[in-house]
Amino acid sequence: MPPNNAPLVLASSSSYRRELLERLQLPFICHSPDIDETPRPNESAQALVQRLALNKARALAKDYPEHIIIGSDQVAVLDGDIMGKPGNAASAHRQLSAASGRSLVFLTGLAVLDTRNAFEQVDFVPFTVHFRTLSAAQIQRYIAAEQPFDCAGSFKSEGLGVSLFQATAGSDATSLVGLPLIRLCDMLNACGIAVP
Repeated sequence: MPPNNAPLVLASSSSYRRELLERLQLPFICHSPDIDETPRPNESAQALVQRLALNKARALAKDYPEHIIIGSDQVAVLDGDIMGKPGNAASAHRQLSAASGRSLVFLTGLAVLDTRNAFEQVDFVPFTVHFRTLSAAQIQRYIAAEQPFDCAGSFKSEGLGVSLFQATAGSDATSLVGLPLIRLCDMLNACGIAVP
């Protein structure tokens, strides 16, 4: 039986997620939803990323009634504290100083909503980054070179950020960039999307 591929929508404006999804060689469009990303009181990082990923997909459901919508969200966690996007150099310096010589766990929430039948799938993928011990000068040079202000944890693993690492551990390196493709393929297959 031939696959019944519905059009895909990536619920994101992230260029990183768009580039990752392009690897699957499936046509898709991007539409960034407008949702409140404020954490709830006492909400765990895992619950936060799953809720936000699903809310991003659900926010577009009425606009795309015959589509498969992909939502994703990511946070970095250090000692149980959530680290979001730094937004500026001072915050990035604080985040990288805190991470120096330590391990951060990145949690990436992933949701797939098939609006043809209201079938929802949601999950999260953890990935650990063990940082080198970084000097203030190394951190300053890195921030000046990459300006990672839109990245949770203040680094771009697909760029110069890899120079900050001592080691990584996880089942899907693409989750670190913001869209876990291995898990996404499972979810798309469950919707009848042929990958590859």
